[in-house]
Amino acid sequence: MGIESIPSADLLLLLFVAAALAGFVDTLAGGGGLITLPVLLLAQVPPVHALATNKLQGSFGTLTASLNMLHRGLVNWCEIRGLFFWALLGAAVGTVAVQFLHPEVLDVLVPLVLLTIGLYFLLAPQAGAVERRPRLGEPVYRRLLVPLIGAYDGFFGPGTGSFFALAGVALRGQPLVAATARAKLLNFASNAASLAVFALGGKVLWLAGGVMVVGQVLGAWAGSHMVVRGGARLIRPLIVFMCFAMIARYAWQKGLIATWF
Repeated sequence: MGIESIPSADLLLLLFVAAALAGFVDTLAGGGGLITLPVLLLAQVPPVHALATNKLQGSFGTLTASLNMLHRGLVNWCEIRGLFFWALLGAAVGTVAVQFLHPEVLDVLVPLVLLTIGLYFLLAPQAGAVERRPRLGEPVYRRLLVPLIGAYDGFFGPGTGSFFALAGVALRGQPLVAATARAKLLNFASNAASLAVFALGGKVLWLAGGVMVVGQVLGAWAGSHMVVRGGARLIRPLIVFMCFAMIARYAWQKGLIATWF
């Protein structure tokens, strides 16, 4: 699918299904971009346009999940609005940077971070079970870590929800369900800022993205209900699975798996 071409009905259906699955998974554990970005790239969408279109559908998915979390009282807006601003700012900077730098600079760093997240939740089964004493002060968390994760989301994206959730559990002592709920609002902030920058630059494919928006909203709505019903019992294994799945995708993309075997 070129930038100017109209996608076929079959391709639009594939994008819809991929977005719905991504919205469900992303709401629970993050990593929905692992599903949607490869589909867009396989459709021969240029990388920057694929990132931009992915932000369009991802923004609506995280918005749906965020509104549901707020409605159910899992997040207090007054407590998170400062973090929301810093996530916006970081994502805007990252999105500007990605249009001048190649995302491959993250090929070494991102798998290492994903491995850390996956091992943390796998080997520390009680992490996030109850609220604990914070290990990182609020000012550093708000003004440094949150904008850094937001910048990563603007620069590339997959795994952002997992990064925000891990930071909440491991560094701020939050229960896993609360950290996941907060992660959705912060992920929405970073998605929205990134989308705005991409849209101003004319990088969004609106027809393909619009179809994916419908799928994302449905998937995110279903996923946000599962967060409430399944809690940490469902979220933890999904985070571990998605982290290792993203690492496998990086290895496959770089031909490392073929080299090993």
